[in-house]
Amino acid sequence: MDFRFSTTAIEAAELARGFADPAAGAFVTFEGWVRNANQGREVLALEYEAFSELAAKEGERILAEAREKFEVLRVGCVHRTGRLALGDVAVWVGVAAAHRGPAFEACRYVIDQVKARVPIWKKEHYVGGASEWINAAGDRPGRGAPPAP
Repeated sequence: MDFRFSTTAIEAAELARGFADPAAGAFVTFEGWVRNANQGREVLALEYEAFSELAAKEGERILAEAREKFEVLRVGCVHRTGRLALGDVAVWVGVAAAHRGPAFEACRYVIDQVKARVPIWKKEHYVGGASEWINAAGDRPGRGAPPAP
């Protein structure tokens, strides 16, 4: 698997099937879901934008680092873009490895690095009609809007 973006729902079970490997003794996933509140504000929806070409390249670098650093068999990540409803899967990471330790560590590494390094912008839409671009690395206001096309 690779790093990619999706404008449609992330089907976690379908993605997981692609990680079956007789050499794997462990399979770890992470799903980031759209929640209904952040920093004391009631959230109605999220919107993600990405500089796709650059983001995909950086995402692939992160997956390559995880493969090398943790000696995993398979690793992949899918991130949604566009408008997401409460409960939608916003990001999915999957890792198959011979042992659970490297699988857990690689999964954590990938999601942390994606949030820190990949140019993805997150906008929260709130009850009452307001919306705000959020610092996705810490879910705080202030990361700024994406660059104009």
